[in-house]
Amino acid sequence: MKPFGLAEPASLKDAIAMIGDADSGVRPIAGGSALMLMMKPGILQPETLVSLRGIEPRYSSIETAGDGGLFIGAMTTLRRMELSADVARHAPVVTQALRRLSNVRVRNIATLGGHLAHGDPHLDLPPVLIALRAKVHIAGRDGERQIDVEDLFRSYLETSLDSGELITGVTVPAQGNRKSAYIKHTTRSADDWPALGLAVSFSLDGDVLRDVRAAIGAATDIPQRLKSVETALEGKRAADALQGAGDAAAAEAQVHSDARGSAAYKRELIRVFTGRVIRKAMESAAGGTI
Repeated sequence: MKPFGLAEPASLKDAIAMIGDADSGVRPIAGGSALMLMMKPGILQPETLVSLRGIEPRYSSIETAGDGGLFIGAMTTLRRMELSADVARHAPVVTQALRRLSNVRVRNIATLGGHLAHGDPHLDLPPVLIALRAKVHIAGRDGERQIDVEDLFRSYLETSLDSGELITGVTVPAQGNRKSAYIKHTTRSADDWPALGLAVSFSLDGDVLRDVRAAIGAATDIPQRLKSVETALEGKRAADALQGAGDAAAAEAQVHSDARGSAAYKRELIRVFTGRVIRKAMESAAGGTI
């Protein structure tokens, strides 16, 4: 690994001032679980790393709003999120997804902000947060802004963060009585990168699905919504729409072949697991099967 310097700012403002533009040879580091893997083989060779561990405590906190929403600071570790009673109460699908995200060693150091900023489509939380309508808080030299999680990802390992910008946190809006689920399929070990991740969230009007959100990760170049699934499910009983939703998802998703399966195999996974994730959410609502 190429030698590098380490800066340790005590505030977010100072960290932003140190980062500079993308060609400056300076990179921020949060947990480092992804960055170090790219530095060891020389894919990235920064001259200076700016550690974010010393910035204000708020960016490592989990806060609840009066309406049931959540703010999760970007420096919050995935393990802390996994063990948080507030996250489990207000967004239990996040807790469930974290239990199978890589392994506990990674979750102990990886942070929410780094997880999202890395831009890898195989990560578990992006489709979950997209389904929950979460927003990303971003700060830079020109001030602060918020965007939908689905708008953060541009292409493989590329996000819409501008040079010198940092993710400061994520807001998950109050879910009320919405039902959500996440399901993934790995073709190797249980804690390996998934070949497919699917998330769904909806309200129920009796047994009719309303305000449906569906998202996919891992099988596509970027995590994204599955709008055809949302359309196929909206206003219908889940039991009547499972097959159509699976077919719609398989047709819409632009999947690719890789070491975890061919495009054709992944398309079939999508067709099957779309129904399973909807059933999983319905079972959480009914306490049984549909």
